[in-house]
Amino acid sequence: MARRLPPWLHKRIPASGNVEATRQLLEELKLNTVCQSALCPNLGECFARRTATFMILGNTCTRNCRFCAVQSGQPQPPDPDEPQRVALAAAKLGLKHVVVTSVTRDDLPDGGAGHFAATIQAIREHLPGAIIEVLTPDFQGKREALAKVLEAGPHIFNHNIETVPRLYPEVRPGANYQRSLEVLRRVKEMAPDIYTKSGLMVGLGEAREEVEQVMADLRKANCDILTIGQYLRPSPQHLEVKEYIPPEVFDYYGTRGREMGFLYVAAAPFVRSSYNAAEFSLFYFKP
Repeated sequence: MARRLPPWLHKRIPASGNVEATRQLLEELKLNTVCQSALCPNLGECFARRTATFMILGNTCTRNCRFCAVQSGQPQPPDPDEPQRVALAAAKLGLKHVVVTSVTRDDLPDGGAGHFAATIQAIREHLPGAIIEVLTPDFQGKREALAKVLEAGPHIFNHNIETVPRLYPEVRPGANYQRSLEVLRRVKEMAPDIYTKSGLMVGLGEAREEVEQVMADLRKANCDILTIGQYLRPSPQHLEVKEYIPPEVFDYYGTRGREMGFLYVAAAPFVRSSYNAAEFSLFYFKP
């Protein structure tokens, strides 16, 4: 039986012509967004504000995380024109903070790192003043793949830890907790001026103490920015929600994270990795 949503998880759909206009622009340019592919509950709000998180390298993932709505299977080869189309869409939307993510591409020798680099470069050519944030997979821990992305010079490098280590076999069977921490640690080691970011979901059966330990592990890896949001089940085929976390617990995580030394923490039920990502820019990037 599906759990009834508590009052704090009811979200009003905004009435705005921008929603359809944003959708049409993305369709015309043949671009994927994580907003659509991952069934994000914030899609209407973000599209109404003419913003979206671009998802490059196709919409088929080589892994099969049990929380994620993105389809898994055998992906198509990377589209060499996609970086330019992403940059064109970002320019047409007037984005000042551009977020680019991807499916995991374990089938590619560099995991798609070169495609990320090309997309960063294309955005910089079209929008030289924009803040560029990337949300990448773990590239199977390959240092040379990380170097490709970092050499392109994103302002923010995000890699999500997603959940507590105890739940990895169930939630992220193709991933490794320590490898994800190492990705973030290496980014800070290789490019100290790039801000690092990570996020996790709650409501999958984790204990509060486990969440706090993940936060402490992220700080040891010199992670700067943290996002924490409620896991919502995309379909009956995905992991069930074990608990709806009340807003006061998210407030606690936010306070605790700032005490630990994170530069910025966004913790609330509807928070997602790239939701309102530009808020960080207002504090740390001056015009």
